[in-house]
Amino acid sequence: MAKVGIVMGSDSDMPIMAKAAKILDTLGVEYEMTIISAHREPDIFFQWAKGAEEKGFKVIIAGAGKAAHLPGMCAALFPMPVIGIPMKTSDLGGVDSLYSIVQMPSGIPVATVAINGGENAGILAAKILAVSDEALLGRLKAYSEKLKSDVEKKAEKLEEIGYEKYLESMK
Repeated sequence: MAKVGIVMGSDSDMPIMAKAAKILDTLGVEYEMTIISAHREPDIFFQWAKGAEEKGFKVIIAGAGKAAHLPGMCAALFPMPVIGIPMKTSDLGGVDSLYSIVQMPSGIPVATVAINGGENAGILAAKILAVSDEALLGRLKAYSEKLKSDVEKKAEKLEEIGYEKYLESMK
């Protein structure tokens, strides 16, 4: 089975990266998660990224904040898709991370989701894998239908009880 590699530069990224893992769990996609600093332990990072294909990874999800070099370096070393998650930072709100990940040089693309977009990174990884996995595609379609159904239920509830009671029920 195809696997996804999930890597982050710091354990402070874990709450966002866990959202990607949770989606992959929901969709039945195998993954491995680790913490590696591209700046503080480059030798370990290079070994991990160069060995990712051999480990069976078909997609890497890499989250990073501030200078956010981790996703780009993964893309430079790993021959398959890399999805970058820019982390919200206290300094610049994550815009620094977003620009660092999205502004890659020609030939080294990184698919980039929103700042703190862990859930979408997991979905995008699953969609990439679903190109060659009919069962996963079916699970993705069911997931999308559930999202649609959830919105329809909320609209019905709003219509039934009105916005004031709806707002109260959200507390």
